[in-house]
Amino acid sequence: MLSEANWRNPVKWNRAAEAARQPAKVFCASMADVFEIHPVAEVNAELDAARARLWSLIDQTPWLIWQLLTKRPDNVADLVPWSATWPQNVWLGVSVEDNRRATERIPVLVRANASTLFLSCEPLLEKLDLRPWLTTDSGRRRPDWVIAGGESGGMKARPMHPAWARSLRDQCQNAAVPFFFKQWGDWAPAGYGLGRIDPRERLVGPPIEGPPAAPPGHRGFEVIRRVGKKAAGRVLDGEIHDQFPDLTVEVPVLADQPRPS
Repeated sequence: MLSEANWRNPVKWNRAAEAARQPAKVFCASMADVFEIHPVAEVNAELDAARARLWSLIDQTPWLIWQLLTKRPDNVADLVPWSATWPQNVWLGVSVEDNRRATERIPVLVRANASTLFLSCEPLLEKLDLRPWLTTDSGRRRPDWVIAGGESGGMKARPMHPAWARSLRDQCQNAAVPFFFKQWGDWAPAGYGLGRIDPRERLVGPPIEGPPAAPPGHRGFEVIRRVGKKAAGRVLDGEIHDQFPDLTVEVPVLADQPRPS
């Protein structure tokens, strides 16, 4: 909704993806929620018009994988134009920053008919137990992808305990669910607390489910330091976690073009 130029971008991206024969991912409405229902009727009419335009744009861009993330999964069924069959290039996700939101939102998400379902555990505010949702034994559908990350945004950014990220990584690995670690946020691990710490640092802990081998004198806490999003990076225990679900999309089959003589 920012500008007409913004609406034209996906058409350009779709052409480029088609030319490369490689689907491209689009995170839609990063500054908003596509599934917001506004209490003011006039404002909501504008949102409905924008949504209708979005559904048409999605139809026009089969080479783009549209990632729709929401905190309002209860509104999804009433707002999308699809019911039993969703376009394969639409992924639906919910924000799951703590266990209360997991309990509220995941059961609604897994009832949706989107081809790919995902969880955005960012900002991660506590240790999450996703095992009941990642198992295949429950008989219900499970999320296809988990994203995790800490909070950024300046002095009010809340720190994420490193063990919370490790726990999600391990839960996903054990369940064979793709895991994407997006960022540490403004706070990054600085090691183990062995005494007084820098004013920019904070103790978090005790560690959850035990830390890696700790040095002598370890007090059961890890130290995190406010260094800013860029410096904090996204390396978790020496690794970049960049796993994605299958990126296959249904696109028109192009007939082989005759070669020039």
